[in-house]
Amino acid sequence: MRSSRGTVMVITCMDDVTANPVIAASNERGSRVARVDPADIGPDLTFSAQIGADQVGWTGSLRTLTRDVALEDVQAVYYRRPSPWRFHELPPQEREFAKSEARHGLDGMLAALPRCRYVNRPAAVERAEVKPAQLQVAAEVGFDVPATLITNDPGAVREFAAKHAPIVYKSFRGVPAAPGGEVAAIWTQRIDPADVDESVRLTAHLFQAEVPKTSDARVTVVGSRVFASEITALDGTLDWRRDDWDRLVHTPIEVPAPIKVAMRFYLRRFALAFGCFDFALTGSGTDRQRTFLGCNPNGQWAWLPDAPAIAAALADTLLEG
Repeated sequence: MRSSRGTVMVITCMDDVTANPVIAASNERGSRVARVDPADIGPDLTFSAQIGADQVGWTGSLRTLTRDVALEDVQAVYYRRPSPWRFHELPPQEREFAKSEARHGLDGMLAALPRCRYVNRPAAVERAEVKPAQLQVAAEVGFDVPATLITNDPGAVREFAAKHAPIVYKSFRGVPAAPGGEVAAIWTQRIDPADVDESVRLTAHLFQAEVPKTSDARVTVVGSRVFASEITALDGTLDWRRDDWDRLVHTPIEVPAPIKVAMRFYLRRFALAFGCFDFALTGSGTDRQRTFLGCNPNGQWAWLPDAPAIAAALADTLLEG
């Protein structure tokens, strides 16, 4: 089935449930949607792209088992979560070479399509996922940021704890998948300074002053639209992500105008059209304070009560091209 002008390409794996509502909303708006997982490269994904010789933008085709996409017809790309590269049949050295070539060739071409709207560009996502950069930009745009230490010096951790106790530890990234595909997570956790030892020197660690929060806020921004929910863990869990999500209480909340402005400046600094902000909430009413915890430039949102509205906003943003 060959695509018509105005194709929306959704780059993600087949089991990404967060992408499904956006695909459905885009179809409802008359867009031709092509779901593409670059890791399928091989018999299940074949592409050919050309540029030069008086041709100033990439043209060609990309074929999957269900779609035949004209690259010059792609008006928007929703970049979600493609599968890891495979090439399992190759020896280790050849496998790494094939991964590198596919990443630079196929991924690189898909990230450079002309006159195309990206939500978000992979390079922008990569920059915006770096926690030190997040905290720097958050402070610059006016968010309250917890006292933070990044170090591999156990003495510095003890000094930080003496000044800012209680403190918590946060990982910079998730735990890499095990060889069998099993995944794990390291949640935010309180740190007893007495437990800090020489093993801290092994790698970089991030410590923060614990925010005495009463609840959390997840604020999803799509272009100029803002969707906010207060998240309350009934047992007061430090990190609500480790709780039973069916037991979390979601309450729609308003976002003050200064926070909306700061979020838009933040997204602009990273060249993002979409982002999921997390804040710790303290106080109540007009005295409520919002402390920046992070912004996921490729966050999941399908579990939120306002997921249908978020999907519609993303589909509209992609349709704008």
